[in-house]
Amino acid sequence: MNGKNRNDKTNSLISLAKVIKLAVILVFVAFGFGFLTKGIWSQSERTNKERDQKETSFDSQISNNAQQMIAEGRRIFRFDTFGDKAFWTDKLKLHQAIEGSKLGGVGPGVSPKTALSVGLKVDMDALPESLVQQIKAGKIDLDDPATTLALIKLDAVLGMKGSFNSNGSLKSVGLSCAVCHSNVDDAFMPGVGHRLDGWANRDLNSGAIILLAPDLSAFTKLLNTDEATVKKVLAAWGPGKFDAELNLDGKGFRPDGKSAATLIPPAFGLAGVNNHTWTGGWGTVTYWNAFVANLEMGGQGVFFDERLNNAAQYPVAARAGFGNKRSGADMITSKLAALHFYQLAIPAPIPSEDSYDRAAAMRGEKIFNGKANCAQCHVPPLFTEPGWNTHKATDIGIDDFQANRSPDKTYRTSPLRGLWTHTKGGFYHDGRFATLLDVVNHYNDFKRLKLSEQEKRDLVEYLKSL
Repeated sequence: MNGKNRNDKTNSLISLAKVIKLAVILVFVAFGFGFLTKGIWSQSERTNKERDQKETSFDSQISNNAQQMIAEGRRIFRFDTFGDKAFWTDKLKLHQAIEGSKLGGVGPGVSPKTALSVGLKVDMDALPESLVQQIKAGKIDLDDPATTLALIKLDAVLGMKGSFNSNGSLKSVGLSCAVCHSNVDDAFMPGVGHRLDGWANRDLNSGAIILLAPDLSAFTKLLNTDEATVKKVLAAWGPGKFDAELNLDGKGFRPDGKSAATLIPPAFGLAGVNNHTWTGGWGTVTYWNAFVANLEMGGQGVFFDERLNNAAQYPVAARAGFGNKRSGADMITSKLAALHFYQLAIPAPIPSEDSYDRAAAMRGEKIFNGKANCAQCHVPPLFTEPGWNTHKATDIGIDDFQANRSPDKTYRTSPLRGLWTHTKGGFYHDGRFATLLDVVNHYNDFKRLKLSEQEKRDLVEYLKSL
């Protein structure tokens, strides 16, 4: 018995030792696994942290790039002439008309009063305080062209950039985007105030400004016509209008005898909007920037669009080679990206609360989205169609004259935000409807909407609130 007990005890001790050994091994394995797992997770955390740091670094690059693009785009929009002084100075000699014969130019010159009368605007923030006080005190002669030269030298005349000779005379003058697509808030006096980039200048009489130039031969040669005809066409434009297709198809007047010029559109609220101009097929904002800088402003650059070689639709452009324009020095292409970026950053202005009836606007919104079905084309929040936002003239119940001047012969669905900023001159591309109520009445009749008079008024208030 004693021997058997000793053997059993020995076997038990051996089993216990094995268990302890196994436990120790398991502890070491668990510790090692934990250490290994911790190492893996630590490595993963380091990798994630490094990745986040890299992303943060690139995010900051994006932010810095955006800030630089906006700053550069703003400068280009306001002050860059793209080398168009070669057109406005060398060809039209507009600088001579501005300074007048007393200062070495020709004619009576352009005084500040004359400049304001043709719709040019003055940035009050560009004026030294001493000059502001002198103007307020009536000590500055606003009938003197010399005062205009002083304002140009200060970069105070929106969209007009001049360079001067050592004796103070005007050497050259050019125009920038801001001449048509910026306004002021009239804070100082009518036509003088704080800049409002992107706002349509519906006071600008671009035809009258061109007519100030002493040499119109650039137009007579391009259009293959006489000076009297050129003057008749330009004089017919009137305030707030410009004809961007005249130098393409040579059509100065509509079949009904009215001017073929269209209203200057705003350049704000265009982010997300595809077709940018009144009519379809001309392309996005950056296409139009290249088009205008090269073909309308007379800038020095490169522009390519084979459609302008179509002599049947665009005889003037085809003859002039506008479908593939290449200047000796390109002063436009490198600026298109920043200019585009800045323009897309300009928001549509928000109307003041007291400029419309809030309760009526809320009712009008329901009509806009419901009974009137305006939202079918003016899709919120862009208030134009996402995608190819154009329609045939028959879709909107008007003639197709202006549509047929565009590449795809359509009208664009215009965005509606900020309508309140450009009521002057009327609505639609040519201002044919004097008021928003006239627009509503047109669609009510054309679409047979059967809106009541109250519903029409509510719809107008909603449009005013956008």
